[in-house]
Amino acid sequence: MCGIAGVMDSGGHPIDPQILLRMTQTIRHRGPDGDGFYSNPKAQGRPGPGPSAALGHRRLKVIDLATGDQPISNEDGTVWVVFNGEIYNYPDLRAELIQHGHRFRTQSDTEVIVHAYEQFGTECVNRFWGMFSFALWDERRQRGLLARDRLGKKPLVYAESAGCLIFASEIQALRAHPAVRSDINPEAIHHYLTFGSVPFPLSGFQGIAKLPPAHVLIYENGCSRLQRYWQPDFSTKRRIHTRQACHELIDLLEDAVRIRLRSDVPLGVFLSGGMDSSTVVALASRLGQKVRTFSIGFEESPYNELPFARTVARQFSTEHHEEIVRPDAAAILPDLVRHYGEPFADSSALPSYYLAQFAKRSVTVVLNGDGGDEAFGGYVRHLAMRWADRFYGPLSRMGIRTRMENAGPGQRTFQRFLQGAALPRAQRWTRWTGLLTEEEKRALYLPDMNEQTRHLNSVQLLEEIFQPLQALDGVDAACAADSAFYLPNDLLVKMDIATMAHGLEARSPLLDHRIVELMASLPSRMKIRGFTLKYLLKMSQKKVLADAIVQRPKQGFAVPISGWFRGPWKDWLKETLCASDAKIRRFLQPQQVQKLVELHTAGQRDVGHSLWALVMLELWLRNLD
Repeated sequence: MCGIAGVMDSGGHPIDPQILLRMTQTIRHRGPDGDGFYSNPKAQGRPGPGPSAALGHRRLKVIDLATGDQPISNEDGTVWVVFNGEIYNYPDLRAELIQHGHRFRTQSDTEVIVHAYEQFGTECVNRFWGMFSFALWDERRQRGLLARDRLGKKPLVYAESAGCLIFASEIQALRAHPAVRSDINPEAIHHYLTFGSVPFPLSGFQGIAKLPPAHVLIYENGCSRLQRYWQPDFSTKRRIHTRQACHELIDLLEDAVRIRLRSDVPLGVFLSGGMDSSTVVALASRLGQKVRTFSIGFEESPYNELPFARTVARQFSTEHHEEIVRPDAAAILPDLVRHYGEPFADSSALPSYYLAQFAKRSVTVVLNGDGGDEAFGGYVRHLAMRWADRFYGPLSRMGIRTRMENAGPGQRTFQRFLQGAALPRAQRWTRWTGLLTEEEKRALYLPDMNEQTRHLNSVQLLEEIFQPLQALDGVDAACAADSAFYLPNDLLVKMDIATMAHGLEARSPLLDHRIVELMASLPSRMKIRGFTLKYLLKMSQKKVLADAIVQRPKQGFAVPISGWFRGPWKDWLKETLCASDAKIRRFLQPQQVQKLVELHTAGQRDVGHSLWALVMLELWLRNLD
């Protein structure tokens, strides 16, 4: 696990090594164990034809501690790579490539990328099992290649300027290059206020783009082109008995955990006590691993999962560690904002950051249960999508959305369902998962912000995703949309940045692409049966995990933000958003923001997560000064 940065210039101009050094230093936290650089002759200022290229790397030592330093090249030094992530099937690929005549100098998975590219060209990405982003320079073909893993576990951002391609693992590294535009992107803010994150390929800055998951970017002759290399197929369903599907899943789960236990440094597991992380702990224990588990909780009992985590830790005799997050956690928010590099409003980033900091004291690698909900059908909205599809027509004709406008507090969850149920799928998904609606955003905006974003509607982003999923039933469509949108834009961003801020590598066995493909190929009744979420996963683990874990209701990694904003954070909230010098006044009407704050703090409406989005936007804007 590492951080990468670099420049490829079709004009063949020299590349200032001090700029590349500054870029890599901004992401030193991703790789605190050392750095490395490569520049081709043109980048060094030598005469001759062709483009210039320079690659930089920060290393976190996990595999092949002695000889795995990067950049790494092929035998004759004509292909160079910098890599962030893990290729879990690299031993098998290495053996295959040696049979093809390739010679290896290291025991690292990074060198496999170089020789796989030589052997298979840009199709090499299809051979890799794992999480990765990498940049490769081919001196013979004068070609650059950027690549990102199938589901978007590892980030890669880039900027293009006058035939020059500049790239890095994180936004702040790109901003260290003087040619990268850092103008705030109003389009990104508009979508952020609905989704709580900036959806790819956008970033918070107009000159910076995110490489989409499952894509390669090929850079030749000063031009770049994107190619998609993978997509799960939800449309072709296998005819298979549940028992057989369960056996196949168990085999894949065990192998996914097994290959992610490979490490030359101490390793542990994030344990919430939920179905997903508990499954990972159970499998790691069954594979003979003495597991270290790390859990985090809250003093507020509805949000505290520590008792469930303790149940699992006792069952598998893990070396268990736990910590409590308290409201004084606001002190780390400036650091959190700086690491994310753009507005990011998933409040669970706060405990994730603390959990990573806590775990790093003992280990360098952690496994987690990320992706289980998306793969196995674990969100209530997946079930709700099925029911809404069945009753969409009647609900729409009844005008049920209007009837529920004034529902009381005890009915608000039901109200949220009904308001979304009477809408088409994309609007429904946005209503259930989003923060501010288009109408609410327009009411907040200053006239200039309204003008700059008048052509935008955040729902359209979801319509583009749901449109090719029309033939799928509601459960599969929701799972596919979550995998394509929520995972790479929110959940995986949260985990990568929170862990790498502390030089901690996080691995997600449940997001092994083979598991994702298997679950996509199965009928939705194996994801949700009746009112049982994650049906097949629970069937696979019912003889392994305690009933209290298998049967417990879904509980997300939630933070008591709403309560904190009415209690210990109340004054700070007002000082942050309602100050006369608040930065969000550049985009939002201060009277409308104050009204939102007063509605929440007075207990008249629960808009805690919307206010959290405004707070994180404000802190990000301050960080830019």
